[in-house]
Amino acid sequence: MNIRKLSIIIPAYNEAPTIHLILDKVKMVVLAEGIEKELIIVNDASTDDTSQAVRNYITANPSLNIRFLEHATNQGKGAALHTGIQEATGEYLLIQDADLEYDPMEYNDLLKPVLKADADVVYGSRFMGSNPHRILFFWHTIGNKFLTFLCNMFTNLNLTDMETCYKLFRTELIQGLELHEKRFGFEPEVTCKMSRIPGVRIYEVGISYYGRTYDEGKKIGWKDGMRAIYCIVKYGVLRVK
Repeated sequence: MNIRKLSIIIPAYNEAPTIHLILDKVKMVVLAEGIEKELIIVNDASTDDTSQAVRNYITANPSLNIRFLEHATNQGKGAALHTGIQEATGEYLLIQDADLEYDPMEYNDLLKPVLKADADVVYGSRFMGSNPHRILFFWHTIGNKFLTFLCNMFTNLNLTDMETCYKLFRTELIQGLELHEKRFGFEPEVTCKMSRIPGVRIYEVGISYYGRTYDEGKKIGWKDGMRAIYCIVKYGVLRVK
């Protein structure tokens, strides 16, 4: 498949201190085979200066293809992703968090299975490969691996990191899904529903991970883990559309 444009979906909530840093990193990336970048930033009703920080960045970087969308009320990361996904115009789209936990310089690693094998979906795994990984949170890691194991049981996939941020999708496929989860339940929902598409080709590549502590702004908690289990049962076992 000829890829002319990659849409990069960036949900943002109270990321004013760091969002310019991640946008600088995305700006520096040169995609393989001349692929263009479309940045779609969705501000989920931040209570800090995220909105102004993004507007200032757009003004200072007029050559970048940035589209800025805002929610009137806070709805959750999943809802911000829904908004960005529906607005994407690239042949493929990629999810990028607004923090600094993931390295945009690895976009081309995620694109390799697409460019070589015409993959439909590529997950970036924090639990495989030799790239650097910050050491944090034993129980958080165990929880991630348990959720991935549970999701694999009911999707017949063999992913190592279902909860990863870095997910690359063929745009027409994900835009064709009916997605409901407005918070971190997005991850199991989209994985379960994507796995049911006939003939879908899902790949996984190793990525690095520079995790944040909760003091540094990490937002996911144990309640989100319980919601993920609920979503795996709902969309993986009961196969709710």
